[in-house]
Amino acid sequence: MNRTIRNSCLALSVALTCAGCGGSPPTSPSGPQSFLTGTWRGTMTIQVNPGDPDAPPPTSGATTWTFEVVPETNQQTFRATIRSENPWLTMNTIGTTAIIPGNTPPAQISTQGDYSSPRGCRGTFSSFGMAEATRIDADFSGTDCNQSTFSGRVVLTKG
Repeated sequence: MNRTIRNSCLALSVALTCAGCGGSPPTSPSGPQSFLTGTWRGTMTIQVNPGDPDAPPPTSGATTWTFEVVPETNQQTFRATIRSENPWLTMNTIGTTAIIPGNTPPAQISTQGDYSSPRGCRGTFSSFGMAEATRIDADFSGTDCNQSTFSGRVVLTKG
């Protein structure tokens, strides 16, 4: 068989195979989803320079965290997209989250990362707490410009 006929037969075979499946290539079924995957909303409350006698009062604001599982991590490592509307720490950033001891609730949850501070520097943050099936309650702390520190809590619900 010459090359032109062989290529035509191959193209016809592919076309007939795809015609039987709606013209789209077959897809594999999606695997199980982690309880953490998705969007969580809640409140972030922080105290700037805790322990300082001249520290401003704590501030609270809405926050949204979206978790995406990192492939091939046994659904225990996530990319966390974080949006904070806290008046002192307004930010959009991406952090890294891990859950232990396994990938089912309840689990300990740890998140860390950095962000572009509204005060013009690069800040860092970390968070540690508990993740239930529909609720996360964790501490939230970090460093900001001019050696400022902050600490507080983040409480999130899934939905």
